[in-house]
Amino acid sequence: MSATLPLGGSDPLIDPHAHFHTPWTNRADWARYNASRLDMGERIGVRCHVASILGSWGHTSPTYFSSPDDQTRANDFMFDLAEREAPRVRAFVAVNPNFTAHALAEIARGMARGAVGIKLAAGRRTTDFARLDDIAAAAAQHGVPVLQHIWQHRRREWPNQEASDGVELAQLAARHPRTIFLLAHIGGGGDWAHTNPAVLELPNIVMDLSGSGIDRGMIDEALRWVGAQRLLWACDLTLCTGLTKLRALAHTGASAEEIADMRWRNAVRIFPPGTFDAALARPLAVTAPEAA
Repeated sequence: MSATLPLGGSDPLIDPHAHFHTPWTNRADWARYNASRLDMGERIGVRCHVASILGSWGHTSPTYFSSPDDQTRANDFMFDLAEREAPRVRAFVAVNPNFTAHALAEIARGMARGAVGIKLAAGRRTTDFARLDDIAAAAAQHGVPVLQHIWQHRRREWPNQEASDGVELAQLAARHPRTIFLLAHIGGGGDWAHTNPAVLELPNIVMDLSGSGIDRGMIDEALRWVGAQRLLWACDLTLCTGLTKLRALAHTGASAEEIADMRWRNAVRIFPPGTFDAALARPLAVTAPEAA
């Protein structure tokens, strides 16, 4: 095997929206999935995956309504994985706001275990301030961002989830200006253009570019509305769509400095100081087959 450049180029790259699986999910190939994410991350050039696990991923409690026991076990697995794979993996502490006391206890426990952010999925809409205010305040107290699952321009209810859109996240962010909210996957859900004006006046909302949607103009419009310092390159579940968006950055009119912001510098600024120092310093293990 011989060394080669990463698919994403030699410049640093951080994925602030990643996921892994555990032995307690409904995937028999969980270990293969985890290994493949790390291997392909190296091939693309990802220096660090900031990741979470949503309970049992629906195996023993619903993905977006994970039970306290399922979420505690998933967080334990995530914390252990981050320690074992440091510095190329860091952990979010994932919580279900329907169990507010448990969520706050998990946040405190996660911070003690080295978590660098809080993950909220679609267990409760972000306008349910009675359940979300304390979690948002805890994020500010610990100096970590909240990665919030968003369904772009939600026009109806979806089974087994209470998905929020950008308009609803904006209401929570306005109540908590000291908390940084990562608006997940502008490429997920419906009308991504709907999100841009909804968050324009809220600098504490930063949008990630992940999701299966790869529409032409999606990143260009986000850049026009909020600027490069409020955008994060990210993958979510599928690294292939992340690579597509990564290659699209050069065709948006963004400058080299703006692309660096989206690739890694914004993540360094948003997450706690020192989160990525070791990851950015490590060499990538990128190889390619020898020519025949």
